[in-house]
Amino acid sequence: MANMMVGRLEVQDTPLRDAIWFRRCVSFELAGDRYTVSKAYVHGYHPRENERLRDQAGALVELLHADTAYPPGSVVLEVGCGVGAQTVTLAVQSPEAHFLSVDISADSLAEAEQRIRAAGLTNVRFHQADIFALPFAEESFDHVFVCFVLEHLSRPAEALEIFTRLLKPAGTLTVIEGDHGSTSFFPESDAASRAIQCLVTLQRMVGGNALIGRQLYPLLVEAGLEAVKVSPRMVYVDASRPDLANAFIKKTFTAMVAGVRASAILAGLTDSDTFDAGVRDLYRTAESDGVFCYTFFKGVGIKGRPA
Repeated sequence: MANMMVGRLEVQDTPLRDAIWFRRCVSFELAGDRYTVSKAYVHGYHPRENERLRDQAGALVELLHADTAYPPGSVVLEVGCGVGAQTVTLAVQSPEAHFLSVDISADSLAEAEQRIRAAGLTNVRFHQADIFALPFAEESFDHVFVCFVLEHLSRPAEALEIFTRLLKPAGTLTVIEGDHGSTSFFPESDAASRAIQCLVTLQRMVGGNALIGRQLYPLLVEAGLEAVKVSPRMVYVDASRPDLANAFIKKTFTAMVAGVRASAILAGLTDSDTFDAGVRDLYRTAESDGVFCYTFFKGVGIKGRPA
């Protein structure tokens, strides 16, 4: 059985190894007798994915961010800002707050900064950093905001503990995540369900968790936060919302699933005909007699003051 080396870890010739080879963006860290995965983004870093993220942000502004606003003068850390898809909304809705947005990808940060400049915003600074090695002193920020990041981490609980330490007492940590297991649609399709499961499995293979939305409450409590509140944010689409059918079903969710086609086939999770049938059936739910439903989860916790 042929093996390959990824960093310091030898990976056997399995679908996991093939998926790792294909993505070429996975790095490993030894942690005792096991390993964790860092810097693994199952959707990839390419222009179409950046466009999908922008479409997603635009479609979900009201649903996810209507109740997100920070007081004048507050300093907010946005972790994992990516291409700035959420950053612009945050900065617009809290024009007198100061944002420091960080990401590990220099290319993503460059695009995010360009988006901020194009929007004429001046209350955002950017910094390149690893989530698990953030170069900031404890209690440096009034608030921390994290959106669609935990699902890609092999150690989400550790990350939340880091974010909590960076908060000042009485500061808030806001986390937004999806949950692919919440997806339901009509017409029903086993092929579409299997295509979605390919994405869930691939994300698990590289250390992430596409079902993490349902876990936000216990994760935030375990991080030591108080007064934790989690609210489901459901996207429901039928023929009465053709704008959302295009923006969310087609350009956001189905585009996300379709984007892992090559990885899923290479990893042995499906074949091209089955996967393509599933994607077609997902697009089919955007037609006049189709229905689509998906749930995001938004959690907010407060850092307690010292006893």
